[in-house]
Amino acid sequence: MEPRSNTVTEKIEGLRPPQTAAEFDALVDKARQASDLLKALSHETRLLILCLLSDGEKSVSELERILTMPQAAVSQQLARLRFDGLVETRREGRMIYYRIAGDEVARIIAALYDLFCRPVVEQDT
Repeated sequence: MEPRSNTVTEKIEGLRPPQTAAEFDALVDKARQASDLLKALSHETRLLILCLLSDGEKSVSELERILTMPQAAVSQQLARLRFDGLVETRREGRMIYYRIAGDEVARIIAALYDLFCRPVVEQDT
């Protein structure tokens, strides 16, 4: 039996602590970016909106209907997501459509879905 790894660096392939001051400064900047992203994702409604947008762009009225929330509440959360750079918009006449902005956000939403939302497959016993 192989000994179990107890450190994070042993569990994540390729991870190593910063070796220089410049690497540490870069790590601090990345940690700040990650923290800002996680703060934006920490609101249940914003997270739900991003999950819905992972299936493609949607209008405010579509999101309002799916979430069964007032338009003002949905718009408030969309404004925060837009401010944080997590969603982009497209105007078509009077309608504004929202979509996920960037691959990083889509990958994080996909990972969260995989960890928390994937349907449980029943196994034969």
